[in-house]
Amino acid sequence: MNWLSRRRFLEDSMLATAAAAAAAAGATTPVLAEEKSTGSPSNRVRVAVLGCRIRGKQHVAELSKVPDVEIAYVCDPDRDLAAQLAATVESQQSKAPQAIQDMRKAFDDKQVDAVFIATPNHWHALAAIWAMQAGKDAYVEKPVSHNISEGRRIVQVAKKTGRICQGGTQNRSNMALAEAVEYMKAGKLGDVKLARSIIYGLRGSIGPKGEYKVPDNVDYNLWAGPAPLSPLQRRTFHYDWHWDWRTGNGELGNNNIHSIDICRWGLGLTGLGNAVISYGGRVGYEDAGDTPNTQVCVFDFGDKTIVSETRGLKTAPFRPGFGGGWLFHGTEGSIAATSLFDRDGKLVRAFEAKRPSENHFANFINAVRSRKSESLNAPILEGHQSTALCHAGNISWRLGKPAPIADISAALSQLKVHDDVQETLQRTVKHLGENNVDTATTHLTLGMLLHPDSTKENFGDNAAANAFLTREYRQPFVVPGEQEI
Repeated sequence: MNWLSRRRFLEDSMLATAAAAAAAAGATTPVLAEEKSTGSPSNRVRVAVLGCRIRGKQHVAELSKVPDVEIAYVCDPDRDLAAQLAATVESQQSKAPQAIQDMRKAFDDKQVDAVFIATPNHWHALAAIWAMQAGKDAYVEKPVSHNISEGRRIVQVAKKTGRICQGGTQNRSNMALAEAVEYMKAGKLGDVKLARSIIYGLRGSIGPKGEYKVPDNVDYNLWAGPAPLSPLQRRTFHYDWHWDWRTGNGELGNNNIHSIDICRWGLGLTGLGNAVISYGGRVGYEDAGDTPNTQVCVFDFGDKTIVSETRGLKTAPFRPGFGGGWLFHGTEGSIAATSLFDRDGKLVRAFEAKRPSENHFANFINAVRSRKSESLNAPILEGHQSTALCHAGNISWRLGKPAPIADISAALSQLKVHDDVQETLQRTVKHLGENNVDTATTHLTLGMLLHPDSTKENFGDNAAANAFLTREYRQPFVVPGEQEI
């Protein structure tokens, strides 16, 4: 048995154990914010929550657990969503927040200390930048930007203004996972060459492309903001913007960002790496979406490799009992979720936190009070770098062309990475066949092999790839350029 076959065998035997251990550990209650004096008469932090749908509701629920936080505003261009969330907040804190459609009203209020950004992706960067320029601290949901340039601008504005800025990659506040990362950094897993990021989850058709009416309760100009004010082409206004490149970043940016961030953290990687290539497609149905529902990305960092797999069609788990997440392979064993396995795939132990896992929102509030950005578990620079990898993978795919499987296989065979790329490809083809997608007649897109310049955060002299680094903005919703910050 060669080492790649052996690794596959070991994955089959250990991942169900890791999933069970992670589920048991999930019952741990994170600690809340400590009371810290800022020297002011009140320790209360007044915040605004931007975006009032699924994630915004979760922000409100988490903030209700943190002592001395008042939600002063809830904001959404959909006035009905804002009103509904305002009623929820009032029931929790016995004081109604202001429900607004334009976030700039909250930025103008000097009594607001911080903002929580749970808007659609295309608003993340500008909302954070405007907030920090107005003297607010900012918690930014993942992905922290809609394109690579935007992410760097957030980092620069945070540094210039001295504001506290945290990314919404909540796993960084999992202290058991932090112990696993420290174990790898200490060299105890040996030479760790490969990390996998796995996100499998059914995403059905969003309906045919057409021209649909924007709901009357939505201020579409404010909702579109930095994006084009284009006719609505999808049936469902909310959420399905994820699958439109003008406003979303596909499932790679929506969910895979979490485990890619952990892979990068565990491997100790910075920058965009030596090369990136992606393949996949939006297959199995035709609808209004244009992002891939099946996508594999290979991130080549020379002596280390990250492979991300995204599936949106019906699928079996990655391995029996392991539906998704992250895993690391080292010469002395493997780590899956927060469990350690030896070279024979036997469970050694589950990592335990040396201190309790911290509520990610409380971690941010603590830093707001202390003014110590170094206490953040997920500082914006880390969120930016992980998000930028997702953008790079998507850029590769968007610059690709339909290709037969033989051509994709040939392109992958030229890579010198630490994964059996052919096995990953064949598993993908098999998965598609199980969903009645015949890759002999329905070609996948073979993305362009890109060679990033991590120092400049671009793609060298590749003008086609560099064109995706930023976008054209609508006045006045303009993310400032580097010289304007």
